[in-house]
Amino acid sequence: MKLYYSPGACSLSPHIALLEAGLPYELVKVDLRAKKLENGDDFLKVNPKGQVPALALDSGELITEGPVIVQMIADQAAGKNLAPARDSADRYKLLEWLNFITTELHKNFGPMFSPVLADEAKAFFKDRVMGKFKYLDSQLGGRDYLMGKDFTVADGYLFTMLSWADRMKFDLSTMPNLTAYKNRVAARPKVQEALTKEGLLKAA
Repeated sequence: MKLYYSPGACSLSPHIALLEAGLPYELVKVDLRAKKLENGDDFLKVNPKGQVPALALDSGELITEGPVIVQMIADQAAGKNLAPARDSADRYKLLEWLNFITTELHKNFGPMFSPVLADEAKAFFKDRVMGKFKYLDSQLGGRDYLMGKDFTVADGYLFTMLSWADRMKFDLSTMPNLTAYKNRVAARPKVQEALTKEGLLKAA
């Protein structure tokens, strides 16, 4: 499999999932502004959406959209418990979390990366995201991870959003459950490996 990624982008989520799953893969870096691969090839010929993540399967098929990619990865490594069994009540809870992260966090973060959006508009989106983080903080009391004791692909996705919050200097100090959760996920060896491979963490 080939994971098309950009360092620190939302493709970090499936990158973490691949490492946690122990599946073989190849990393292909994308320049999202130029829509080019490192070898100069046109990324739009790979993924006409022009976005990461994109996962090329050995069959030649391309899977896009992060929440779908991470479920597929989890299902290919069922023994790792990165997602509850299909059709189980817990699987729908995982879907709920993935949808919450993609619609309430990911989509509200997007405008804050825009170089043309006014600061007042960015502040609006930041307030909106902070409200969602407060909700998450309330849900994480007494839990190691979103689904309880087990790390799932939803945690890799939420961690990616929390890394964006770090980059944008969000103050999460009033949210002890969320802060402890972020540190817990960050300490996982496979998360550290993904960050190191993307050049976001210096190898010890």
